[in-house]
Amino acid sequence: MVDGVATAWFDAPSLIEGAALAGRIVELSAGIAVDLRATGLRVRLDSDEHAEAVSAAARDLGLAADPAVPQHLSVVVESADPSAVRRFWQPVLGYAPGEDGGLADPLRRDPGVRIRRSTEPRPLRNRIHLDVVRPAAAVEQVGLGAGSGPYGVCHADPDGNEVDLLPGDPLGETTGTADWQAVFSATACYRTASPAQQRDLAVAAAALAADAGFPLLIDLRPGLVILDSGKDQWEGDAHGLELDFTDLAGKLQTAAREPGATADPGLPRFAQLFLDAADVAAVRAFWVAALGYTHDRRAGLTDIHDPRRLNPVLVFQELDAAETERRRQRNRIHVELAVPSDLAQTRLATAVAAGGRLLDESGDRRRVADPEGNEMVIVSGA
Repeated sequence: MVDGVATAWFDAPSLIEGAALAGRIVELSAGIAVDLRATGLRVRLDSDEHAEAVSAAARDLGLAADPAVPQHLSVVVESADPSAVRRFWQPVLGYAPGEDGGLADPLRRDPGVRIRRSTEPRPLRNRIHLDVVRPAAAVEQVGLGAGSGPYGVCHADPDGNEVDLLPGDPLGETTGTADWQAVFSATACYRTASPAQQRDLAVAAAALAADAGFPLLIDLRPGLVILDSGKDQWEGDAHGLELDFTDLAGKLQTAAREPGATADPGLPRFAQLFLDAADVAAVRAFWVAALGYTHDRRAGLTDIHDPRRLNPVLVFQELDAAETERRRQRNRIHVELAVPSDLAQTRLATAVAAGGRLLDESGDRRRVADPEGNEMVIVSGA
C-alpha cells in the first residue's frame, strides 16, 4: 500500500515486454492505472480484488515484481485559510477536489496537493515553489493575467505561495505532429473507445519507441493513452540519441489515429518543484539520496529526476546566503513521500545519512529537514 493505493512495480526488459503485461491488465479493469516504462511498469489498482490476477499475468510473462520501487510524492501546503488557497490552485493545475480536502490530478500523473490548516505566521517568500506548464489555451482560460518575475509568469496564492504558470507550444509546425504539445515534456493524450483499442495503441507505441531506441513514457488511464517524452527528452542534447523525436512523434500520431483514437489537446500538463538553496550541492545531494533520484545528464543543470520518471522533477536554484530571515522561516510548502511500511525506516536512515535531520516521528509519519530546513515527511503504508 502506497498512499492508500495497492501499488506494484514489475521489471521488464523493454517497452515491448511491458506492453504485453499492460495489455492484459487493461482488460481486467478500466480503472487500473498503468505507467509503462522502458525498464518495467507501475500498476496502481482500483480494487484489491485484481491484485492476484495482475501478479499471475506478470508471472505468466516472466516478469518479476520489485517491492523496493513504489513510492508516491505529494505537495503539502499549510495555510490559515485552506479554502482560499484551494480556490487558487485548482484552476491553475486543472485538478479535481481530493477526498482529503486537497486537490488531485484527474489523470493520476502529477503530484497531488494536500492543504492543511496552520496558524503559524510565515510571511516571507517560500524557498519552494512550483512550475506548471499547460497548453496555451488552458493557461489563458485560467485567467490570472500578467504575472511577475523576469518572464512575467509568476503568480502567488493568497498566502504568497508562488507558481510559474507557463504556456506550452505545439511540438512542431506540421500536421504530422499536430496532436503533440511541448509542455517541457512532449506529450500527446489520446481518447480510446475500448480496452482493446487502448491495448493496441500501447503495444504499437511501445514497438515504435523500442525500434527507435527511445524510452517513451506510456501511461494508461480509463479511456486514455498518454504518450510522453519526459522532461526535455524530445530535445537532442537531453536524450543523446541519434534520432529526431519529431519524426518518432509523427509515427506515433499515425499509429494512434489509424485505429480511431482521438487527441485531446487540452490535457497535457507538466509540474515540477523548484527549491532555493544557499548550498545547492548539499541540498541537491540530500534529495537525490532521499528520493532515489538521479542527476540530469546535461552539464550545468541542477535538475534531478526519478530514474523511472514516475514522480516529479526537482530543480535547484541558488539563494542569496545573506537572506538569513527567509532561510530560517519554515516553508508553507513541504513534500510528502509515501513508501511501503517495511521501507520507511530504511528511507529515513538514507535521508539522515545524506545530511538530513529528523525533526519528529509519530506513528507512520517521520518529518525530516534537508541541510537548509526544507521539509519532507516520510509516510508509510496507507
